Amino acid sequence: MFGTFMSTLDSSIVNIALPTIRRELNAGDSVEWIVLCYLLTTTSTLLIMGKLSDWVGRRQLYITGFCVFVLGSLLCGLAWNLWSLVSFRVLQGLGASMIYAIGPAIISDAFAPNERGQALGFMGSVVAAGSSAGPVIGGLLLGKFGWTSIFFVNVPIGLIAIWRAWTILPDSPKVSGQRFDLLGAGLFLLGVVTLLTGLDFGPEPRYGWDNTLVVTLLSMGAVLLILFLIWEMRVSEPMLRLSLFRIWPFTSAILAAFCGFLASGGNLFVIPFFLQQLLGLNPERAGLVLLAGPLTLSIVAPLGGYLSSRINARWISSMGLLITACGYFAFSFLDTSWDWKDVVWRSSLVSMGFGLFQSPNSSSALNAAPLAQRGIASSMIAFMRNLGFVVGIALAAAVWYSTRNRYALANNVTPETTAAQLLGMHYAYLVMTGLILTGALLSFLRGKPTPALSPAVTAVPAGPVVSPPGN
Repeated sequence: MFGTFMSTLDSSIVNIALPTIRRELNAGDSVEWIVLCYLLTTTSTLLIMGKLSDWVGRRQLYITGFCVFVLGSLLCGLAWNLWSLVSFRVLQGLGASMIYAIGPAIISDAFAPNERGQALGFMGSVVAAGSSAGPVIGGLLLGKFGWTSIFFVNVPIGLIAIWRAWTILPDSPKVSGQRFDLLGAGLFLLGVVTLLTGLDFGPEPRYGWDNTLVVTLLSMGAVLLILFLIWEMRVSEPMLRLSLFRIWPFTSAILAAFCGFLASGGNLFVIPFFLQQLLGLNPERAGLVLLAGPLTLSIVAPLGGYLSSRINARWISSMGLLITACGYFAFSFLDTSWDWKDVVWRSSLVSMGFGLFQSPNSSSALNAAPLAQRGIASSMIAFMRNLGFVVGIALAAAVWYSTRNRYALANNVTPETTAAQLLGMHYAYLVMTGLILTGALLSFLRGKPTPALSPAVTAVPAGPVVSPPGN
């Protein structure tokens, strides 16, 4: 929980400092790379870190992740120009990837199957707390100590975390007798970075989806990921065992999570524009309104985890997504006559449903995965979260912009008019509603869970040998 809070906090704390960093480092529009490089690094390496944790042991890689994260934070605070800061953010992102990918697997090792949902529920609260506290803590540090303080603050906290992790975490199982799939890891890394860069550039007005660079990036990313899948089917010791996806309860949980995070990414992109451009709220007040979602999630997520040990995840996760779909559908009626209360109750409804869904769904996925592949299964959940956010932002932007542009052309007005903007946002929320309903269907179709064994006696399939802790 400590590591997850730090990594999620750092993904949100930097945003509020971007205008200051842009001015003091004379960064110009390239300042976006401070956020983008961190996101690309974490997303593209999550599966690699999950595989490494199965290979070298979760305790070792987790502590290494803390060390890398602390070093990266220190160097970010010492950065002398934009591109030195971007380079050190890549290092920081590598450390965060190790921490975030392995956290659920450590919980899965530590708790029995009937307790994992509740433990992951508290983890969901920590994710929400880190995301919501980032802008608040960042604003306080920025006002008192300058932009470097948002990086330096990680150093003493991280050193305490390293000491506690070294003291508390037990040795974890290792998969021995395997070679690391370097080619597969390389194809995956390059494919994800290329694809996500194209998805990030596509919605921007200075590029556009028909831009040659964007089309090239998307095409290369798709080809590299297809080559990755082909290679994984042919190699004897793959980075990602595709047989894992033959376990339908795991696959349905992963796909349902992806649909949920697609919608979450779209909402996080659209709602700030609605609050500030159409309702006319200043950034500070808009930020307070947006706290309603994370605060609700931090309260409901432990409840979802508690219920998951008593109610079949199939039912509670599906019901949670249906509640979330109601929230997004209610958002599709957005109008300039709304005030902040109309946004708050809808955001709370969305987060309440997602809090009921997320912990039982993650617990169900981890319970379905074999012990020898639990690290890669854990990182797959984190990967789907990051990928969903990035693709969701691009999808929402594409629906919003294309709809408003068509309306503007048909009615001979500018795309920035209120009517055009509202129509584009309306359709974006209808798409989000459809994504959540698709996720609810996938969640319901996962079927009944198979009886799970405790971590100490979980059967390991034939193949790689799982060494007992300490060996």
